[in-house]
Amino acid sequence: MSDILDRIEKQGILTPVLREEFLKEYGNRGMRALAAVGERRVKRYLDFTIVESSTREYVVDEDICVCGDSLFRNRECWHILAVRLARATRSFTEDPSWYQELWTVPEG
Repeated sequence: MSDILDRIEKQGILTPVLREEFLKEYGNRGMRALAAVGERRVKRYLDFTIVESSTREYVVDEDICVCGDSLFRNRECWHILAVRLARATRSFTEDPSWYQELWTVPEG
């Protein structure tokens, strides 16, 4: 975890100063992560953590995300940052079910 995320976790809340430092360090990815956490779009299931975007849900497991930035460009995407921030601020939306049980096979 980064120094800023460690300090956020130690505080237990995202103060205005820490928020600005987070944005300074992570830029646009940080802004998107902050929005996801603030809008309660980071959901922790029994098996995975999910980050909802405007178009779909992304599965995040530790430092791996199913999005293209993470898988194909080997970058720390905003979904991973959102999960780390939610963990540091204890602001997950908890769902006591298994995400795998919600999966459906696309038709076609």
